[in-house]
Amino acid sequence: MSVTSCFKLMNYTLVKMGYCLCFGRKKEMKLRSDDDRERKPSLIPTVSNLSEVNAVGSKTNRGPSVELPVSTDVSQANNARTFTYRELATATNNFREESFIGEGGFGPVHKGKIESTGEVVAVKGLDKTGFQGDKEFLVEILMLSLLHHPNLVNLIGYCAEGDKRLLVYEFMPLGSLEYHLHDLTPDMIPLDWNTRMKIAVGAANGLDFLHNQADPPVIYRDLKSSNILLGEGFHPKLSDFGLAKFGPAEERSHISTRVMGTQGYCAPEYAGTGRLTMRSDIFSFGVVLLELITGRRALDSSRGSGKHSLVDWARPMLKDRKNLVQLADPHLKGQFLEPVFCKAVEVASMCLRESPSSRPAMSDVVLALNYLTSQQYDPNATKENYAVGERDRRISARGQINESRLDFEGSENTPKETRMLNKGLERERAVAEAKMWGEAWRDKRRQSSKSDDDNLNR
Repeated sequence: MSVTSCFKLMNYTLVKMGYCLCFGRKKEMKLRSDDDRERKPSLIPTVSNLSEVNAVGSKTNRGPSVELPVSTDVSQANNARTFTYRELATATNNFREESFIGEGGFGPVHKGKIESTGEVVAVKGLDKTGFQGDKEFLVEILMLSLLHHPNLVNLIGYCAEGDKRLLVYEFMPLGSLEYHLHDLTPDMIPLDWNTRMKIAVGAANGLDFLHNQADPPVIYRDLKSSNILLGEGFHPKLSDFGLAKFGPAEERSHISTRVMGTQGYCAPEYAGTGRLTMRSDIFSFGVVLLELITGRRALDSSRGSGKHSLVDWARPMLKDRKNLVQLADPHLKGQFLEPVFCKAVEVASMCLRESPSSRPAMSDVVLALNYLTSQQYDPNATKENYAVGERDRRISARGQINESRLDFEGSENTPKETRMLNKGLERERAVAEAKMWGEAWRDKRRQSSKSDDDNLNR
């Protein structure tokens, strides 16, 4: 069953539920912050179990009726299992406080164990007073049932019994990235640099899959540190697809939609106009990468007026290329390769550009991060191991060597070093450097040309 067919089936189901496809049931919603969510009326319409939805034609005020070429129900089409409410109540010990593990935009999450299979799962229930509802519930089921990737969380099943709306996922034992960055307890060890880069490239791979491999492509629309879940070995997976949208058709540059997402992560052009593109996700990724680099929250009212946003706080320092290290999370204690750190900051800066068209594609970000991740920091290495790289970094800072001649570590490749690199890494380095840093050079040229034109017009 194709993604498009399932999306049509979802639209039909929403119509049957009384949800108008053109105007929706809910009022226009403002951009929310993590701790200040827009509330909706608590009245939730009763809908039939999803397994009872069959493919029939329906008529909407968008145009003529559409015959859905589907002869199977949702659960059969996407292999998602249906659970009874009793099964999930038993699995979570009746949703008691000791099984509670967190809460997101959709609602509270409880850890449980399916009695019939012994599977350890995470059960997410819809908060009837929250901002999400039946539409997001269906989108989540269809998206995660049809899209499979090592960096996307696995949906096991759902419950739509009566007015109950619950989603059942694989359990991610290490929790969210937000927890490990911003909610450290005294007994927790802060994430080291190598682990942070591993998480960054994993999240980038998941987003690259949605943008460039899914058919049709998907705009995630809610990338943030709390939606990146961590499995064994800090393997990252994107979660919470209730706000995801299919990308624009080839002849269109964007889709227009009401603004949804989380303050501090939303791209400025989307927050201001409602015009959503793949590059909106890339801005959000830049914010997450900046969180990994700085250890600071995307939105923090304690930072003072005009700097509540992490991006606003960091922008002046992002322009000071000689002192990028001042952005480093104090928890890192300087345990990273400084040239690699600075290149990671540059990648984040490119993703956070004001103009969507000047942001790199996700595939280019993946190439750059793959190479940076390959440059592991070794805390046991002696200073002599990094002496050449540090010398060349200082020379580069003085502008005596062109940046394009340097690799990601800031040192010029010697024949011996070149032989040590395998062909795969060398290609990744070359392509990433050419695309990412070449783009930075072009951007500087455009700015210089614009400045010259302005001077001529005076």
